[in-house]
Amino acid sequence: MSKNCLGQIRSHYARLSEKEKKIADYILNNPENIIHSTINDVAEDLNVADATVFRFCKRIGFKGFQAMKITLAAEIIEPIQQIHEEISESDDERTVMEKVFQSNIHTLKSTLNLIDETAIEQAVDLLLNAGRVDFYGTGGSAVIAMDAYHKFIRTGIKVFTFMDSHFQIMSASQLTKHDVAVVISHSGTNKDTINILKTAKKNGAKIIGITGYPKSPLAKNSDVVLYTSAEETEYRSEALSSRIAQLSLIDALYVNVMKLNKEKAKKSLDKIREAIVVTRL
Repeated sequence: MSKNCLGQIRSHYARLSEKEKKIADYILNNPENIIHSTINDVAEDLNVADATVFRFCKRIGFKGFQAMKITLAAEIIEPIQQIHEEISESDDERTVMEKVFQSNIHTLKSTLNLIDETAIEQAVDLLLNAGRVDFYGTGGSAVIAMDAYHKFIRTGIKVFTFMDSHFQIMSASQLTKHDVAVVISHSGTNKDTINILKTAKKNGAKIIGITGYPKSPLAKNSDVVLYTSAEETEYRSEALSSRIAQLSLIDALYVNVMKLNKEKAKKSLDKIREAIVVTRL
């Protein structure tokens, strides 16, 4: 998987310990200095143990300090720009809009750098060969699941979704080993969502998880995991910010499935168009 050091740090930030956040802040604020420092230099500057810095590097997905430095060096060859800026009281409407757009662009770029190509291939393969696909999400993620249903119903694959969590768990109870459950949760810890996941898994269904937390119950219990990156701001929670990345992942899966399933997708689209024409007459 291609890693982006600063993106990895931002993605993991909310789950870091206080000492780890201290290291994260140091790197985010001084990326150019880090590539010229040793692990001992960083540990001494922050008054922490070398082992703490090493564990931090492992925590964000690198084999060690040197591996992190190499990735960081490649990342900052071009001048670093602070893509995301906090909204200030003096910002006019245009400035707020630009900052929101830049924040979304940053989220998409960070997510793209987190994506494992093998995971995408596996997810597409599971969807193409599923007898049935259910999309699950509660709260804000239910809207993402509905968007996924709206897209995938065009593929010719049997797809289902429900906004109500009780309907979702009943639906999950009917899945079989031939089916796929796509479970969406930014935190990956929502109790209702995990119960739905466990029900689907108990019945043998394959699980595709979409989450921002690698060590969450959702990530640990999924057959394939697709990760998103997002940052919390004063006016938008991390979960809200992640939606643009979740929607883009769903789009990527949908387009891949449509491309590899042309004939079936064409027949499905023709039926949909015919039905829409009839309703307009």
